[in-house]
Amino acid sequence: MGDPVGVWGALVGRLPTAYAVSARHALTVTPAAAAGFYLFRYGLDRPVAATYALFAAVALGGLSRIPGTGRGRSVTVLRLLPVCWVLVTIGTCLSVRTWSAVAGMLVIGFTLAFAAVGGPRPAGAAPGLQLLYILPSFPPYDLASLGDRLAGTTTGLLVLAAAEALLCAEPGPTTYRELSARGALAAGRCATLLATPPYALTGTDIEAAQRTGQTLRAVTVPEAERPAGPGVRDRALTHTGLATRALLGRLAQLPTAPGGDPGPDVVAVLRAVARLATATAACLRSGPPPTAQLRQLAAARAHLSALSAGPPPGTAHVCHPPDGPAPAPAFPPAVLRRHAALLEIADAALAMGTAADLAVRGRHAVVEVPLGRFWYASLRAPVLWWHRLRGHAGRRSVFFQNAVRIALALTAVRLVAGVDTLPHGFWAMLATLTITRTTVNQTWSTVRLALVGTLAGALLTAGTLLVVGSDTAVYAAVLPVWMLFGFTVGPVKGVGWAQGLFTVLVALVFAQLAPPTWRLAEVRLLDVLVGSAIGAVFGVLAWPRGAHDELRYAAAELLRRAAEIVVATSASVAGPDGTGAAVRTGVPGHRSLQRAVILAESAYAQFLSEPTPFQLSRRRAELPHLDWQATLMAGHHTLWGSDRLLEPPLTALNPAAATSAGALGERVAGRMLLMSAALDPGDDTPASVPVISPDAAALAPFRAEPPDAPRRYYATASWLASLMTDLARIAHTGPAPAAGEKAAGRQ
Repeated sequence: MGDPVGVWGALVGRLPTAYAVSARHALTVTPAAAAGFYLFRYGLDRPVAATYALFAAVALGGLSRIPGTGRGRSVTVLRLLPVCWVLVTIGTCLSVRTWSAVAGMLVIGFTLAFAAVGGPRPAGAAPGLQLLYILPSFPPYDLASLGDRLAGTTTGLLVLAAAEALLCAEPGPTTYRELSARGALAAGRCATLLATPPYALTGTDIEAAQRTGQTLRAVTVPEAERPAGPGVRDRALTHTGLATRALLGRLAQLPTAPGGDPGPDVVAVLRAVARLATATAACLRSGPPPTAQLRQLAAARAHLSALSAGPPPGTAHVCHPPDGPAPAPAFPPAVLRRHAALLEIADAALAMGTAADLAVRGRHAVVEVPLGRFWYASLRAPVLWWHRLRGHAGRRSVFFQNAVRIALALTAVRLVAGVDTLPHGFWAMLATLTITRTTVNQTWSTVRLALVGTLAGALLTAGTLLVVGSDTAVYAAVLPVWMLFGFTVGPVKGVGWAQGLFTVLVALVFAQLAPPTWRLAEVRLLDVLVGSAIGAVFGVLAWPRGAHDELRYAAAELLRRAAEIVVATSASVAGPDGTGAAVRTGVPGHRSLQRAVILAESAYAQFLSEPTPFQLSRRRAELPHLDWQATLMAGHHTLWGSDRLLEPPLTALNPAAATSAGALGERVAGRMLLMSAALDPGDDTPASVPVISPDAAALAPFRAEPPDAPRRYYATASWLASLMTDLARIAHTGPAPAAGEKAAGRQ
């Protein structure tokens, strides 16, 4: 006999791609659900345990969408097993009274939905966990059956975990750590080329660096591999990806050395960057930490910084008044501009190496970790979870909005089911759970399809029950075949088919638990109608525009906060003493921008999950196509650049350079505010406000060369020019940036 898994795999492989994916999933859920059900129903004659075994497997295997490979989902199911025990126990205890069940539904429903802030796996498991609480929260109140309920739940989930691990042994996608390692190696190759004659990258090299950087964007990474959790390792891995993308972009845009010879100090920095990038890749692949390479690069960077900030070798030291500005170096502006770009490259490489060791070893990292940028490095998991939850505990968070919407809808259905004694009321709650969407258009469309599908399924169910009657052997034989068919076709054909097929499935299940009648189909239709109506009402009343409107507001707020930081930072650089007294890392302005970035990222994630855009007002609909990813990167770039410019040692600017730096900062901040007004116009905002994007004339002031300007001025101008490039990409207008600028704008 052949391998049954291999035979099924061969058959599945002949299906179209969409059906093949759902068929593989169905081949996992169906045996898990049927095995527990038949064991308890016909082997042990425990119908309660049979019900919970089946619905536990369906909840976390069919209703949930846990991302990852079979083994990854298996581990997630096992980790959630204690949570499922708690939910079944609480639901059983609170079902004694309607008011207690309703209160529990409000609290548990919100908590499970809000847990999506923890990343793709909690978000994917939330619907199934909701079902495992809904099922025992209805009468009959039978505390004596709690043992059977827990036994059935445990069996169903254990069989599901085994099926996921054994029957879904598909190869896993490339991990984000491996993608980051490849990016680090690509950066090392670029740095090596820049450190050897002819000291330049070809167009092919630049394009390859850009392509490698694009692989680290979250939207291009499988959901299960995105480092979206609140823990140290996930945060550090996210930081590693951002730093690697920044390093690749800055290497690609490094200005050509005047005269073709970069000098030994520049070459030393580039070689140190190459060594650190190679060591970082090895660290991400579970190698040793890049401690020595980090120290070497830090020393080379410090030497170049001191050389760039002070008089060049061979010149006499010139005394100057202690209260006056430091003498400007004698390096030509082109060299200073290149030094500033090279120091930013070194900063990105240092951040990448430090974050990589944190991503691999967590709080046990070996390298020295600066707690400013890596504030999370020494914090324990509960504190980091609290930071994540607190950051989303507000009406502007789409995670908070979704949690409130679904919790209120489920609570209302539970109240109606309890007051009116709705038979099989959990079907109504299941309909609400699966039908409620984040926008009005999606909700109404889903409700219509669900009702049509349920009606068709109810008619087929009624006919089946009338023909077959009480012959449970027929239902037992048909159930696994129908489950396999339903879990294969439903996800591909959409909510209408899914609801219709599930209507027949639950009838086949309950026909084996109690004497069936054709009125079971009528009850199912009534429940779906009630659940759909309540879900639609809350879809209309609670944030009916979903993340589309929220993303515009969040992006506009991010740009407003970024404009504040730009003005404060440039004013500090251009101040009388240049000590950065006006703004420091960690002050309220930085925290406000960090929170704005978090909210914009969550709104963007929700925006990607809403396939049907909600039609906004005509005025907003006239906006050109927007690159929301560029908006998020502008926020990150603002934070990182501000931190770098205000790190000691700080060099005061002469009057000409200070005036230019302050004016450039105000110019960028003004463009950010205009862009924010275009994204989220107020009631009295003029209709003619354009979406501003810089052209060649707008970028010209950033290439100015004030007399005797130090390297710090050119670092400030480079940072502000890159922010202008970010603004250009948001609106997709204006001239196409140069190859190097493309990489910079994606940082």
